[in-house]
Amino acid sequence: MPIAFPYGFLWGTATAAHQVEGGNWNNDWWAWEHAPGTPCLEPSGDACDHFWRYPEDLDVLTELGFKAYRFSIEWSRIEPEQGEFSNAALDHYSRMLDACLERDLLPVVTFHHFTSPRWVASDGGWTEQRTAEHFARFSEHAVARLGDRIGLACTFNEPNVVSLIGWMVGAFPPGKTRDVEGYAKANEVLADAHRRSYEAIKSGPGEFPVGLTLSMGDWGAEPGEEHRIDEYRRVHEDFYLELARGDDYLGVQAYSRTRIGKEGVIGPEPGVEVLPMGYEYWPTAVEASIRHAAEIAQVPMYVTENGIGTDDDEQRTNYLRDSLAGVARTIDDGHDVRGFFHWSLLDNFEWAFGYQMRFGLVAVDRATQTRTIKPSARWLANVVKTNTLDV
Repeated sequence: MPIAFPYGFLWGTATAAHQVEGGNWNNDWWAWEHAPGTPCLEPSGDACDHFWRYPEDLDVLTELGFKAYRFSIEWSRIEPEQGEFSNAALDHYSRMLDACLERDLLPVVTFHHFTSPRWVASDGGWTEQRTAEHFARFSEHAVARLGDRIGLACTFNEPNVVSLIGWMVGAFPPGKTRDVEGYAKANEVLADAHRRSYEAIKSGPGEFPVGLTLSMGDWGAEPGEEHRIDEYRRVHEDFYLELARGDDYLGVQAYSRTRIGKEGVIGPEPGVEVLPMGYEYWPTAVEASIRHAAEIAQVPMYVTENGIGTDDDEQRTNYLRDSLAGVARTIDDGHDVRGFFHWSLLDNFEWAFGYQMRFGLVAVDRATQTRTIKPSARWLANVVKTNTLDV
């Protein structure tokens, strides 16, 4: 039997400025990509040229029937030097908002999606308390110009990834490994920045929900180590889930699961399919994440990212079908899930992995920038059109 989603359920796709715009040279990620010894497989370069081609890309969303577009505004373009704000950059994002509204797409705006201006990084980045104040000031300026047309706002995209990968894993700037003190401080500053930004955005023009998005997933453990799951999840997820309790919503973002063993985080379970990203094919991750988020955060939720990086488009469709079935089960059980955003609209720059990982519903030719809609996009478009899932 087909599964029906609630009336008004919001269907969208998502991108991030640095991953699709191209030429974001004034932020910490561009510097990181080009630094000696960088772990990045390749630099972002022109990315998908979305900075100029966004009208074409929004037309694709319209063709596919989506009702919302989540994108980020680039702090380093809007405030290229401390205290200097670019009207030209704000005008650009203003035009993007207008273009969304002209196509009946709800604009969902992320104020920080992994990248920070170079001047912020050189001033200590997210381990400096004043960065929270800088980000709140940026949010205030941006919402003053854009807020009257925003449909939904995210202060941060996955702040727990910014801290974990930047200070413990070393694959994001500033490239620290096992810096427990820096990791804790970054989480503290990011949490303060969220609260300050939330208030700044709320004080601007427009009336729209404001929240943050969080990297989550399912969790598993080797036999005898199950008790350690709460220890790891408390630091990575629950800290921010508790922070979100006073917000208008939480964005749940989930792709796979994390496994815990005697030595800490361990790799995929033998016998479980592994994706090119190096993690398990685990489509029930989003269902598990929603249930845990509902317990801790206790606010309405959107699935603001879910998808799969693969060259096998049929696998993408299968993953999405199973993920969406899980989302539907949580709704049937009474959880307040209000929408689903596929990651991503375009095959784009996947951070340290470069362009090797293809999450997009739309393929992008790296030489010509030609867009090609994939069969999985047509399949998902039918789900959007009917608001039902045939399992």
